[in-house]
Amino acid sequence: MREQQQSVTVIGLGPMGRAMVGAFLDAGHEVTVWNRTASRADELVARGARRAATVEEALAANELVVLSLTDYDAMYAVLEPATASLNGRILVNLSSDTPDRARAAAEWAAGHGARHLTGGVQSSPSTIGGPDVSTYYSGPKDVFEAHQGTLEVLTGTDYKGEDPGLAALYYQLQMDMFWTGLVSWLHALAVADANGISAEELLPHASETFASMPQFLGFYTPRIDAGEHPGDVDRLAMGVASVAHVLHTTRDAGVDPALPAAMLGIFERGMAGGHAGDSVTSLVEVFREAVAR
Repeated sequence: MREQQQSVTVIGLGPMGRAMVGAFLDAGHEVTVWNRTASRADELVARGARRAATVEEALAANELVVLSLTDYDAMYAVLEPATASLNGRILVNLSSDTPDRARAAAEWAAGHGARHLTGGVQSSPSTIGGPDVSTYYSGPKDVFEAHQGTLEVLTGTDYKGEDPGLAALYYQLQMDMFWTGLVSWLHALAVADANGISAEELLPHASETFASMPQFLGFYTPRIDAGEHPGDVDRLAMGVASVAHVLHTTRDAGVDPALPAAMLGIFERGMAGGHAGDSVTSLVEVFREAVAR
């Protein structure tokens, strides 16, 4: 006879929440669901999920409660009216927000007798339940270890430590790189299109550029950690000239120049800070100095 899987509650049935419920059901877990718009649960109920009539009922159903909401404001809006039902619950918060807000949420949950595990999902809804995606987790290690097997139904797990803000931090760092890279590609496509080059024609060249990035990251990482930015391979002054050419090409194409202009401004701040002969990696110091000011 098949061993009973841990039952779980999922609150929030947007595309990600629905995908998570589906993965739990497929793996044989009993799932209780709640969503402000109750009709979003119809298909999942037809597949075997149990619909809770209220948030209190959803919380009471299971110790393990997965939150899949827009952000932490949504979490408070949903859970604050039901704080009396939080005692003894494990809140696995897979909503996106900042590290500081994750820390504050963990304190808030503890004040109501619940324990909070922060999650940062590196996946789209379509890949939930697949073998090649992962989620960052941080918070109490004993809580993570106790429920790791259940959480791995959704994605692989990457535990980052006790600090509840760490999972949110790693997630936002990934988003920083992802969105910046994607927008740079879209900008290049606009310039290409203005010159009669299609996205399909540019694709192999864009893929080659992005595929080369691990080599650069691997080369520069130990130097950055050591605080060293020698200009033996590249120099910021060369980068300024290159970015200026990108900016001029953009303007000549009649495309919005805001992105390369912002990049050129960052390079020029590095030059003004005395880094002309240093590597482009010296820009990390420019970013740090901006925070210090």
